[in-house]
Amino acid sequence: MPPATPLVGNWNFPTSIRFGAGRIRELPDACRAVGLKRPLLVTDPGLAKLPMIAEATLALRKAGIEVAVFSDVKPNPVAANVDAGVRVLRAGKHDGVIAWGGGSGIDAGKAVAFMAGQTRPLWDFEDIGDWYTRANPAGIYPSIAVPTTAGTGSETGRASVITNAETHTKKVIFHPKMMPQLVIADPELTVGLPAKLTAGTGMDAFIHCFEAYCAPGYHPYAEGIAVEGMRLVKENLARAVRDGRDIEARGHMLAASQMGSTAFQKGLGAIHSLSHPVGAVLDTHHGLTNAVAMPYVVHFNRAAIEEKIVRLARWLDLRTPTFDGFMQWTLDLRREVGIPHTLAELGVKTEHLDRFAEMAAVDPTAGGNPVKAGVPEMRRMYEAAVAGRL
Repeated sequence: MPPATPLVGNWNFPTSIRFGAGRIRELPDACRAVGLKRPLLVTDPGLAKLPMIAEATLALRKAGIEVAVFSDVKPNPVAANVDAGVRVLRAGKHDGVIAWGGGSGIDAGKAVAFMAGQTRPLWDFEDIGDWYTRANPAGIYPSIAVPTTAGTGSETGRASVITNAETHTKKVIFHPKMMPQLVIADPELTVGLPAKLTAGTGMDAFIHCFEAYCAPGYHPYAEGIAVEGMRLVKENLARAVRDGRDIEARGHMLAASQMGSTAFQKGLGAIHSLSHPVGAVLDTHHGLTNAVAMPYVVHFNRAAIEEKIVRLARWLDLRTPTFDGFMQWTLDLRREVGIPHTLAELGVKTEHLDRFAEMAAVDPTAGGNPVKAGVPEMRRMYEAAVAGRL
């Protein structure tokens, strides 16, 4: 049997990616490649205290690169976090951003780099129509992304999800130039992620691939990436949850998360539509909330997606390659990695549902759902997800 292919690569899709264990040591060279001499490293408060950040900043300074750290970032970043980061960047005369972390750190970092040279407010660049053309492209600072979770894949995306704290709604801020110029994807940086977060972020990667695969429209490139991403999650998520030091499983999951964010340019759907209001109001973990909501949305969409699910089940080599077989496998995987079965377990109550359903119906992801879902349909899915009814 031939030896396994080493999990190392330099990829240029959808941006420049240096993938492999230990490649964080190339961060000074990556800064030089992008032209950063005084980067602002944006991360979250927890990561800011870890040795990996101290080691990275020391390596950069030894290489003659002046770096500062900004970590005032909430788990679900808000506009105030972005505004504060922009002030620090401007005051320190920084020339770009190193966005480091999970979805929160990278989304915030990308938004800081995007807003650094803009004069209009953040919400003017929400992903609506051609609003992105309002931005001054010359005012977007370069960025490098360093993921420490395998979930959102924000490092290979052209948008940031930022919560409007006044309305408790999640907004997608988009511009083609928000894509980081370079990514260092080192699975060793994900080794310390606790099992619960490994499970939630890993399911997020799967759901990004899954909703992209099911979204209406013709995009065979995205669908091809999505199905392989789902296969990688199927074969590696439970391994990574069981043994956080399984670097091979961690590496495959990191690739799958980037594949998810690459694929979902085709679209997302009601899993995200249900999840976003819950996260914005109750501050729940995004990937975990997606994972809880998933089977209820899949059940709702059955009539539109069953044929595609049967094809997917064959690709995933499921024991029972049918829609019901896929649903059972999904439920079994959630149980194996410790995902709760109901939204009630995340704090969602009946009194939330009217408001959440209205928010979900106008969420930007709702339009990508295979079955049209307005307020009544969203409420029915919420009711099922709270009660655990399939």
